[in-house]
Amino acid sequence: MVGYFLRNKTISWMVTILLSVGGIVSFLGLGQLEFPDFTIRMALVSTAYPGANPQQVEEEVTLRLEKAIQEIPNLKRVSSVNSAGLSQITVELDTDVQGTALPQYWDLLRRKIGDAQAGLPPGTSESLVVDDFSDVYGLLFNLSGDDYSLYDLKNQADFLQRELRLIEGVKKVVIAGDRPEQVTISLNRERMQALNIPPDALIGLLNAQNAVADAGSVRRHGKIISLQPSGEFRSVEALEDLIVGRPGANPVHLGDIATVTRALTDRPGQLYHADGKPAISLGLSFVSGVNVVKVGEAVDARLAELESRLPLGMQLTPVYHQPQVVKEAVSGFVINLMESVGIVIVVLLVFMGLRSGLLMGLILSITILGTLMLMAAHGLQLQKVSLGALIIALGMLVDNAIVVTEGMLIGLGKGKSKLEAAKEVAGQNWLPLLGATAIAITAFAPIGLSPDATGELVGSLFWVLFYSLLLSWITALTLTPFFFDIFFKDREIGDGDSHEDPYKGVIFQLFGWLVDKGIRFRWLTIAVCVGLLVGAFALSSNIKNAFFPDSTTPLFFVDVWMPEGTDILESERVASRLEAQVATMDQVTHVTSVIGGGAQRFTLTYSPEDRYASYSQLIVETEDLDSRASRMAEIITLLRDDYPEVQYKVQALQVGPAAKASLEARLYGPDPDTLRKLATEVSEVFRAEPFVDSIRLSWGNRVEELTPEFLEQQARRVGVTRQALHQALLIHNDGQMAGVYREGSDLIPIVLRDERQERYGLNDIASLNVWSAEQQTYISAGSVLGPLETQLHDPLIKRRDRQRMLAVYAEPLPLSGETAANILARLKPQIEAIDLPEGYHLGWGGEDETSRDAKKALFKLLPLGILGMFILTMLLFGNLRQSLAIWAIVPLTVIGIVGGLLTFNAPFTFMALLGTLSLVGMVLKNAIVLVEEIKIQMPLYEAPFDAVMAAAISRVRPVSMAAITTMLGMIPLFGDAFFASMAVVIVFGLGAATLLTLVILPVIYATLFRIHPPSPVKGPTGTCPL
Repeated sequence: MVGYFLRNKTISWMVTILLSVGGIVSFLGLGQLEFPDFTIRMALVSTAYPGANPQQVEEEVTLRLEKAIQEIPNLKRVSSVNSAGLSQITVELDTDVQGTALPQYWDLLRRKIGDAQAGLPPGTSESLVVDDFSDVYGLLFNLSGDDYSLYDLKNQADFLQRELRLIEGVKKVVIAGDRPEQVTISLNRERMQALNIPPDALIGLLNAQNAVADAGSVRRHGKIISLQPSGEFRSVEALEDLIVGRPGANPVHLGDIATVTRALTDRPGQLYHADGKPAISLGLSFVSGVNVVKVGEAVDARLAELESRLPLGMQLTPVYHQPQVVKEAVSGFVINLMESVGIVIVVLLVFMGLRSGLLMGLILSITILGTLMLMAAHGLQLQKVSLGALIIALGMLVDNAIVVTEGMLIGLGKGKSKLEAAKEVAGQNWLPLLGATAIAITAFAPIGLSPDATGELVGSLFWVLFYSLLLSWITALTLTPFFFDIFFKDREIGDGDSHEDPYKGVIFQLFGWLVDKGIRFRWLTIAVCVGLLVGAFALSSNIKNAFFPDSTTPLFFVDVWMPEGTDILESERVASRLEAQVATMDQVTHVTSVIGGGAQRFTLTYSPEDRYASYSQLIVETEDLDSRASRMAEIITLLRDDYPEVQYKVQALQVGPAAKASLEARLYGPDPDTLRKLATEVSEVFRAEPFVDSIRLSWGNRVEELTPEFLEQQARRVGVTRQALHQALLIHNDGQMAGVYREGSDLIPIVLRDERQERYGLNDIASLNVWSAEQQTYISAGSVLGPLETQLHDPLIKRRDRQRMLAVYAEPLPLSGETAANILARLKPQIEAIDLPEGYHLGWGGEDETSRDAKKALFKLLPLGILGMFILTMLLFGNLRQSLAIWAIVPLTVIGIVGGLLTFNAPFTFMALLGTLSLVGMVLKNAIVLVEEIKIQMPLYEAPFDAVMAAAISRVRPVSMAAITTMLGMIPLFGDAFFASMAVVIVFGLGAATLLTLVILPVIYATLFRIHPPSPVKGPTGTCPL
């Protein structure tokens, strides 16, 4: 192959141009994202059961649906939230389920839920299955304006929605935060009772009058003419003219007994504020695989055109602009990549000379461009992980080319022709280099093949390294000799009569002395290494552990939980007060408040909170990262001092899969009282830890419930049913749905409710009158009700894996330097020491579970990866002792890893774990090159010791150069929060491992093969290795 590319220069130029031009074109056409997509294998089954309390919802609805859901294969987890009148079941599939198969599973889920509907109690609505959790609204805007109502804002949002949907690359445009209108019929109870008009009669008349019905058609003169009788309501005012009197009596209009108004509902599901003003949220998601930067530019251009059509004073403010974030992230990483390439080339120029350095730089550039072309063919996108993988690969990409160039330079120095030198180097090294490259690739395989969300997040790391390393081996054996032929002339380095030792330099001599002493005092050398390794393991307990770092986006969240049972309008009042205080803080640019639930998912790592009236979230944007940290601390102090009634969590945006809470202790068992007692004990353990904050229960606090006793016998005597009582109470308080008012495409609910001044307090319910269908008159509710009692009950009952589960949530104190893993390590023994009654058990969630799941998926494949690397090593050498000598270096990398993490006070994150695994491949690659050289040198020397020394000295430059280029190429990643811990691991681990490979590996090799220093023996060139 080498000779072919040297002889056929046209083919060589063609391949070079193809890789270069193809890479540039591919780079310009690659899709761009901030982070890779990962599959969310979850669906939500929502079932309304109006009037039921949480326990009834659990027992009569959720348990039956859970039983049906359990029949679905590859089920990972079923969890549920049971609240008053609503069952919400979350179904999560196993990570082995591919994303393309999800629609089939969700269809099966719908069928199972549909079959179970017949067994649900009367009054239960049809279950709704939602499976679009993976939709990400990367463009999130707030539409707001002074002196504009939510109705005005909603109309303009509808207009923008229609226009933006037409842009190519936009998948969905979703509106949130609108407060629906309703037509309220405020009843005057005294007049209704005086006229003896029952509520059901009003509801029936409203539905009948406004119903859409088929009136048929008539034939006339050979044509069919449809009939559409008039009479439906043309305006809200027309409702007051509806005749509601009893048949045979004087006409009574609805306006005589009620006031009809059209207004926004006072029970909204969710509310938005933008910098203190009511707002509507507008979220745009992108079609999969598109370049979000280009689509974002198209959206911005269209919005600039539409802005002039918005009413004066109404403005659209970005909350999260993913295309801009992606553009900055990709541009920053491209700059980092160019810096790394520049660093590598400068290092090569310094240590290998001008022409060798330029040659290596050219091969490196061609390899990177070729990798971009293969990424495009695979469908990979430009994002932080794939670009980071290119930076990680930089040093390794020149490894093979360095070995080939080094060998050809030595060959020329010995008087060989370029063709002879190339053939000799390729013949000796193509298989070891291929094996070493394959081993380095295999080290990353558990990362790329891990099926969970974390594996999907960092999976592109493997594929980029796979393509780039494989391509580097090909270019090293083909294009490197070709360009070497252009850069160098025959006999330029040396001549055939020269026997000058190429390793006479001071560095080589010093290194040879170290190796010689190491072999002579082998047991002392090995003991020192073992001591360093034991010390590193002992010091590793001082390293902080974390799962993923915070995002570098200057944005953070303030989650606020009011006591359960709080009305959403009261939650809005508190959120408004807090946002006004936050907005005045220095370096805060925008504050978005979401009341009643989380915002639309604007990035995959953001997990919106469920819908609760007592919950609100502030999304705070700051000028930079430093101001983000200081504002988070300031807000925590503010919440502690001024808001004692709330529970809170202050947290930056995450870059990895997010958990419900960083710390989560789960208590399982049947009795809510016992669960709450145990949860109190767990909470006390958390509170005793000074670095723990935001302690809260997943069930919230217990709330009051008024339970008037229904007297069955008295009710029968007066003809009052339990349903009639419930209806009277509903109309008196919340209001009862009584039909819809049609206006164009809008269906506005009509609600019957007593006039505000007629509504009684909790203790006056007995004064309410209830319709008796039997006696055709109103009866006092006091005659059918016993004593009124107020009881405390659980507003939420949560289940997990078909058991009741109460979780205690907590967070590490922000900016304290403590991680969830370290805190849990301290508190776990205390919590697990709590005495649990029979039938109860403890589980762990939060970051601990997320990290365990990710590592479980990774380590599931890790043994196969290690076995594959060891088998490749054995196949390369066919000798167990040589393979063991190579693998003996791997544990010693811990010395550098621990030293680096402690020096930089960096946590051991999941990315650091991946860096450790990748380091194994790098170290093995260098060790293989050295052991293979020992094999080559053995026949050339009478004494094996001299062969080991000659091989060790000859590999100093290629091995150290490969390590130095990799290490220095990682420098730009030190400033990136996502890759920083990985960069520390690789730089320090590889630095220590390289020194140990060059010095300790010959010692271990000599020990395993019982090689001892003999008296000096001349080498084949007449010189001694030393």
